[in-house]
Amino acid sequence: MEVTMNKKVRAAIYIRVSTEEQHLNGLSLPAQKQALTEYALKNEYEITGYYADEGISARKSMRIRKELQRLLKDVQQDRIDMILVTKLDRWFRNIKDYQITQEILEAHHCCWKTIFESYDSSTANGQMVINIMLSVNQAESDRTSERIKAVFDYKRANGELISSRMLPYGYIAAKGHPQKDPETKDLVQDAFEQYFTSCSIRSVSRFLHDKYGNHAPSDSIIERFFKNEKYAGRCGANHSFCEPYITYDQFLLIQKLKEHHTHTGSHNDTYIFSSLIQCPVCRKHCTGFRRKYQRKDGGCSIYIRYRCSGKYNCHFGATPSEKQVEAYMISCIFPSIADSFHLTTRKKDAKSLARTKKSAESEMKRLNTLFLKGRLKEEEYEWQYQILEKSLSDDHALHSHADNCPDNWKSLYNSLDKAHKNAFWKSCIESIYINAETHQISGFCFL
Repeated sequence: MEVTMNKKVRAAIYIRVSTEEQHLNGLSLPAQKQALTEYALKNEYEITGYYADEGISARKSMRIRKELQRLLKDVQQDRIDMILVTKLDRWFRNIKDYQITQEILEAHHCCWKTIFESYDSSTANGQMVINIMLSVNQAESDRTSERIKAVFDYKRANGELISSRMLPYGYIAAKGHPQKDPETKDLVQDAFEQYFTSCSIRSVSRFLHDKYGNHAPSDSIIERFFKNEKYAGRCGANHSFCEPYITYDQFLLIQKLKEHHTHTGSHNDTYIFSSLIQCPVCRKHCTGFRRKYQRKDGGCSIYIRYRCSGKYNCHFGATPSEKQVEAYMISCIFPSIADSFHLTTRKKDAKSLARTKKSAESEMKRLNTLFLKGRLKEEEYEWQYQILEKSLSDDHALHSHADNCPDNWKSLYNSLDKAHKNAFWKSCIESIYINAETHQISGFCFL
């Protein structure tokens, strides 16, 4: 394809490097840009623009190469006569996408040129050579990817970082390994402590901005604190990726609390049972709202009530008041704990409970020994071990609630403000149920 030479050639510079190639070969966008710019100036081309796709493999679909898409739009608007690239593999390694792009270029009388290689797309023989080289580059790309993945797997197995960019806020890279950032670790720790006090990310954000001012991270970064399992020391299959800020059980609890989260009303009120009351029809959680009542003396009273968050698509119209729900929960919570967890018995028989735990652990060790000696089939071993494991887990879960309920808990509860009451209920209750027929609170379940 020939370019008319009676006017200055309008040249676009396209540069690309994948993440894998940066790690393996140290290829860089600045180096490509410098070489292409020098070539264009030497040949007195008019540089119309730079188009750089960073961290994207040429094997990927051309649709996700945003800068390539922008380049082709400019070609279709007849703004470009020639596209300059360093090598063919910077341009394409995918034969199908190359053919599509070539059709667009030919339709708009635009050619492309590699400055470190000699390719001629204007002849049939030249096109054949290009297709052969694209096939070779495609195969080489696959081999490169396999080598890089092997390197990454080795680093993961040895607890080494692949890239510092994978570290979240609150961590830094030190000699190839992640560690807590001395400058921000206190802030991150404060964020998690505040969350377990308020069970509200919005409250955490306000707290951090009040305490740290301009040094506090953005709300979007704060929100990611509670999504990223790396803060629990894990990264995929690696359960000891880094020093954790929270335990993995705490991380799972955060995810569970977030699933039930609903936004408060426009008045920014704190609703004690926000995201806890479940609609009996659609199973969505109810949100709090304010309702005004005109008194006979001319004054106005405001009551807090709850309604289904899917009110526009759900026909359940009951709106229980916050006072009614609170009275029910206060009257039921402690007897329920006493009945479910045998609180009085537990206090009297603490030694007996300890013996039970020790006995279960001893039995688990015995099962392990029998299995290793081949005296127990795998199915029988798994079945008995799971029973013992569940017994220990259930005992721990039941008595943890009892431990958190001192004898004077009701007076302590009444001294809390609404935000801390909400945090209290969220720390132990998963859902509160409403009877679909009577519209009364009918029960609840613990976390």
